[in-house]
Amino acid sequence: MAGPRVVIIGAGVVGAALADELSSRGWTEVTVVDQGPLPATGGSSSHAPGLVFQTNPSKTMTELARYTVEKLCALDVDGQPCFLQVGGLEVATTPERLTELRRRQGWLTSWGIEGRLVGPEECVDLHPLVNRERVLGGLLVPTDGLAKAVLAVEAQIRAATARGVRFLARHEVLDIRTDGEHGERVTAVVTGQGEIPADIVVCCAGIWGPKIARMVGMNLPLTPLAHQLAWTGPVPALAGQAEEAVRPILRHQDADLYYRDRFDRIGIGYYGHRPMPVSADDIASVDSAEDSAEDSAEPMPSVLRFTEDDFADAWTETQSLLPATRDAKVEEGINGLFSFTTDGMPLLGESPDVKGFWVAEAVWVTHSAGVGRAMAEWLVDGHCSSFDLHECDVNRFEPHQLAPDYVLARDCQNFAEVYDIIHPLQPPDAPRPLRTSPFHVRERELNAFFLEASGWERPQWYSANEPLLARWSIPTPNDWAAQLWSPVVGAEALATRESVAMYDMTALKRLEVAGRGAAAFLQRLTTANVDKSAGSVTYTLMLDEDGGIRSDITVARLGRDLFQVGANGNLDLDWFTRHLHDWGHRPAVAGGGSVVVRDITAGTCCIGLWGPKAREVLQPLADSDFSNNGLRYFRAKRAHIGAVPVTAMRLSYVGELGWELYTTADMGLKLWDTLWEAAQPYGGIAAGRGAFNSLRLEKGYRSFGTDMTYEHDPYEAGLGFAVKMDKGDFIGRAALERRAADVRRRLTCLTIDDPRAVVMGKEPVYDDGRPVGYVTSAAYGYTIGKGIAYAWLPAELATAGRALQIGYFDQRVPAVVAEEPLFDPTMSRLRG
Repeated sequence: MAGPRVVIIGAGVVGAALADELSSRGWTEVTVVDQGPLPATGGSSSHAPGLVFQTNPSKTMTELARYTVEKLCALDVDGQPCFLQVGGLEVATTPERLTELRRRQGWLTSWGIEGRLVGPEECVDLHPLVNRERVLGGLLVPTDGLAKAVLAVEAQIRAATARGVRFLARHEVLDIRTDGEHGERVTAVVTGQGEIPADIVVCCAGIWGPKIARMVGMNLPLTPLAHQLAWTGPVPALAGQAEEAVRPILRHQDADLYYRDRFDRIGIGYYGHRPMPVSADDIASVDSAEDSAEDSAEPMPSVLRFTEDDFADAWTETQSLLPATRDAKVEEGINGLFSFTTDGMPLLGESPDVKGFWVAEAVWVTHSAGVGRAMAEWLVDGHCSSFDLHECDVNRFEPHQLAPDYVLARDCQNFAEVYDIIHPLQPPDAPRPLRTSPFHVRERELNAFFLEASGWERPQWYSANEPLLARWSIPTPNDWAAQLWSPVVGAEALATRESVAMYDMTALKRLEVAGRGAAAFLQRLTTANVDKSAGSVTYTLMLDEDGGIRSDITVARLGRDLFQVGANGNLDLDWFTRHLHDWGHRPAVAGGGSVVVRDITAGTCCIGLWGPKAREVLQPLADSDFSNNGLRYFRAKRAHIGAVPVTAMRLSYVGELGWELYTTADMGLKLWDTLWEAAQPYGGIAAGRGAFNSLRLEKGYRSFGTDMTYEHDPYEAGLGFAVKMDKGDFIGRAALERRAADVRRRLTCLTIDDPRAVVMGKEPVYDDGRPVGYVTSAAYGYTIGKGIAYAWLPAELATAGRALQIGYFDQRVPAVVAEEPLFDPTMSRLRG
């Protein structure tokens, strides 16, 4: 199998890895073009310092790094290794950082990588240049090390070339040709040395990525930023060191610094300077940079002149942490360009508008080989089976997140925060606010504390509810969990259970699917039967071809040919749109009629009115019957609430009687005021996301992206009830039939007795000291009086009553496997 004609733009660590991985899978009609020479092409790979630290809060990023380490360890060029596995050491010089290292060690354990905390003496034993008086401890990862990026490129070029892949140096890309009614498919790549036919084009151009992507009209949210890397002259303490690196690579994140050996010299990387963004359009081509090299100290376009003033604090701090450097001086340095994105994650996937144009961008050496494998699987198999890529998909962004001002601000902030201690709930400081619901003015009047979700200002709690604290004693969690928290969260949760509360649900994405083929289209994409009577609401899943969960959604049939979908984000819209094109080829007739998909989020809003008094509040306002018989659980209808037309859906993710009430944005404030006035005699309140999360976990409701992702199937996740095998064919059905008989892990509910021991997510779970899984969602359950943590565990351990422990910083928190749901298992409150 030669495969389709693939052109990869960029022969750095990503492009070379992708060519190697594609050709190893039988795709050999592959051409890799680069504007520079091979293997040092002049991009970021050519000057990358090569430090590979695998520790990351993202399971996906850690696994991409682990594969990169494993692959590069097995590669060499004429006996020269492509990876020096000297280990990685992160040191703490403050108590806060030492605590953070314990959290980071927990991530490693959760994701299955060896890492251990070491004391200050062992830090010095491992890296004798470290000042014992400065360090409080460290985190050692033995499998970390130094990637020899240019050698790795050469090794993978050789392997791919042996299978028939062509590598063309000195081929600058000038254009990408497309064809079709709307120019929606790639046909060729135009270079300075001719045109290369292509069925698939993959942009691995790194810092030039935005420029290449614009050739097909794609807006890539990536900013090249300069990052300082300096080299000392000979350090007398290292005199005679014959090997390039013998000490662990070193991170001093309290000062935004990292270090590596280079024989008798030390490399110093620094993130503490001012952000220095550069437009991709302003980066010279390799040829023009070489032409001007005689007049410049920097021979590569990805390397800018070193700015000594920006490095002054770094050198002072280096001499303090590594006193031996006081006998040396900085002899050379660069401001090297690297790619940054708005959320710190790579950009992987296919253009939403031009079929066959793919990107693998904003990928550092640390994750390069892993991304090469992920992209190869995605291209060859139609999905990636080795890694969950939902955090990396280039189509994850909302439209405002592609605005140039937003991209620049967020990318610069991510550079500044690259080594900061970030709380799991910490929102971006700017640019805010961006998106506000029609209720925002009332929420501010109630002194809401806002966090951010997809640009939306979303209340976490309301300070106006502080008087409720006189009614309940709300336990205070540990210091970490108490950040971005208030006891009002607990009071709002209990008030919801007792009376009635209004929740702003506007931030949830809403899609409209309409047309004569809408029902058949949705049947094809979902696991449950959505082709039911008008007024039905169905909880269902979308799967990939391998049976992994793409998303969980609610589908409300509002008319014969009209559906409203409650989705999880822009990736769901992208999934619908791609299959819509396949369904009818720009929307047309297939399977029974045309289909149109629209994102209606911005023009609509939603209030969740929930609690045992919800019907008493709503019914007097309504022109329709909202009794139990008038609108049953998981049914929808249109009605008027006072003067406001609404679509009411009887469902609740807090486990209480109530409705999601949707209306147009222009009527939202009136809906809020109408409900608010009616709720006051019943003690009604506005409640925030903190209470919502506690209540949903008491009820056992899952959250896609946190509790389950592409790597999990419905049976593992406890969502088998949402799969109807008797409905006919749907995407992923065949794979699901194979997976159903072999469930080896389960999403499991754990409870914690100690009210202070509230965990936050991503912590390891232990069974008699052996790590066996990791936490997904967690919160305190104020109704049940226990902490709640959902976790992925081996199936044999997911038995009620099993005693386990959760690793939380330096503690082992006792936890017990519990039957779920913890609250209202008979569903009497929801169905009443």
